[in-house]
Amino acid sequence: MDALLAGQRTSGEPWLEFFRSPSLRAGLYVLEPGAWDHQSPHEEDELYHVIGGRATFECGTERTAVQAGSILFVAAHQPHRFMDILEELRVLVFFSTPAR
Repeated sequence: MDALLAGQRTSGEPWLEFFRSPSLRAGLYVLEPGAWDHQSPHEEDELYHVIGGRATFECGTERTAVQAGSILFVAAHQPHRFMDILEELRVLVFFSTPAR
């Protein structure tokens, strides 16, 4: 995890992809307190595992407080974002290939 965080910080971008196969992608997403989450809906289903920080997660019309240990599922094409980020938010993100 330390190497992933260092790589993300060096890149200067909030997103660092660290795994890709034909059926799965994974990355680390880091947002600073007060940051704006610029996500838009994705083509793939998505699973988030919050490994640090505190924020609110908005998916459609639902809002959920999240912290380390929170696990969130977002279906493909669903609008979603993190908001009200209170502590540096560190999230492992897993994308699946859409079913055919």
